[in-house]
Amino acid sequence: MNNFWIILFHTYLNKLKTKSFIITTLLTVVIVLVLTNLTNIIDVFDKNNGKENVAVLDETGQLFDPFKKQVSTINKDINLTLFQGSEAAAEKAIEKGTYQGIVLLGLNDEKLPLATYKAKSIADSSLYTDLQTSLQQVKTMLAASQIQLTPVQLEKLYEPVSFKKIALEKNAKTEEELNQARGLVYVLLFIIYFSVIMYANMIAMEVATEKSSRVMEILISSVSPIKQMFAKIIGIGLLSLTQLAVFLSVGYFSLKQNMESLNEGFFGVYGFSDIPLGTIIYAIVFFILGYFLYATLAAFLGSLVSRIEDVQQMITPMTMLVVAGFMIAMFGLGKPDAPFITVTSFIPFFTPMIMFLRVGMLTIPVWEAMVGIAILVATIVFLATFGARVYRGGVLMYGQSNSFKDIKKALQLTKNE
Repeated sequence: MNNFWIILFHTYLNKLKTKSFIITTLLTVVIVLVLTNLTNIIDVFDKNNGKENVAVLDETGQLFDPFKKQVSTINKDINLTLFQGSEAAAEKAIEKGTYQGIVLLGLNDEKLPLATYKAKSIADSSLYTDLQTSLQQVKTMLAASQIQLTPVQLEKLYEPVSFKKIALEKNAKTEEELNQARGLVYVLLFIIYFSVIMYANMIAMEVATEKSSRVMEILISSVSPIKQMFAKIIGIGLLSLTQLAVFLSVGYFSLKQNMESLNEGFFGVYGFSDIPLGTIIYAIVFFILGYFLYATLAAFLGSLVSRIEDVQQMITPMTMLVVAGFMIAMFGLGKPDAPFITVTSFIPFFTPMIMFLRVGMLTIPVWEAMVGIAILVATIVFLATFGARVYRGGVLMYGQSNSFKDIKKALQLTKNE
């Protein structure tokens, strides 16, 4: 057992001190800080303090005031100014940066508003949409006055229809709870997805590197293959937890500092307050089981190659499984109760992401989550048993090995020992 711990901590500490790990961690921390401080960063580069200055050339002499009133209702950050001058002068003001754009207001043959919007670039669709919506409201009011509708009648005409959603299922989540769960599941799915791909790939590379340097021949004579495999898996697992702890700690404290400015964006819709303890526990369980599932698979696939260059080709099918599970989970965010999602949540290679999706967004029976966990554990045990046999023979195979036919050769080598 002492050899097991030696390999485990050797794997962990060696990877922890590598330049690639340190650089990756620092870059990711910078990205986390940028994302959580994005609003503040945008404000630093925004010369107008979030305001968008737009000139209005009103050829009618009567549309500017109602238009400005509607714009302020829709977006208070749009500052309209009645331009006193020619269209050419307004265009020069845009080129100088005084205004983001100019709106030319006029009337058609039916005495209803029409407009032309000019700007350096029309890539800012949100500004254009707000201006168009505001003018549409002005047009509606003018058209209503032409057909002699009273303000009360107009208000009734545009009053939103009452349309409630009621879930008949017992203990079903409310709309607010679903939004919160969707945001949490979305974030954690990304964590599971990238962690599995990155760290499982690291395990395969670690095994292949040792084989290419012939260190494996020394290790195999002193430590059993099973101990080697699981020492590496757990060692890199600890590495992943260390890195995730850094990311989550930085992200958490940065979010706490900037929560007020972020409330109007993603976190305003998908708030993360009052997260159920059960959801957090399931997230940890499915993350750990998902890691062990793919890490075990990666370890024995990595043992089949002798050159580092062949690792990516060998583990590509495994990577495709992770990508497929992630894509199914993304579809499931919109329809978590679809039969297709229910069925795939019990397929072990998809279970870590899809069963967690269902647990987070639906009120499913506990036995379903337990069955998913049991299937995952059984699959890990099978892969560990089968993988250890392949690993035992695979680490002794040299030469070009980039085909799954090499699994049979590895098993034969194991029998011949």
